[in-house]
Amino acid sequence: MSHIVKRKGHTEPFDSRKIYGSAYSSCRNVHLSEIQSEKIAEAVELRMKKWIEKQEQVSSEDIFQEVIKILKELEPDAAFMYETHRDIA
Repeated sequence: MSHIVKRKGHTEPFDSRKIYGSAYSSCRNVHLSEIQSEKIAEAVELRMKKWIEKQEQVSSEDIFQEVIKILKELEPDAAFMYETHRDIA
């Protein structure tokens, strides 16, 4: 899987750094330390890379929902921030 179907219908290459950045920002916005935020963001990025590899086609909404699911396991407050502030990063 190398391309993502975006909300407006176009595709773009998958960029795991966007996942890292948005997860990191969500963690920092709930006042986690830089180190805690980095560890959580790295875990989310790694799990998303593995998840993406198994998908035939994926939309940005699918990615959004999967990141929320992972963050809820790792840091519920960051998951809430990510879910309610979609354009945080």
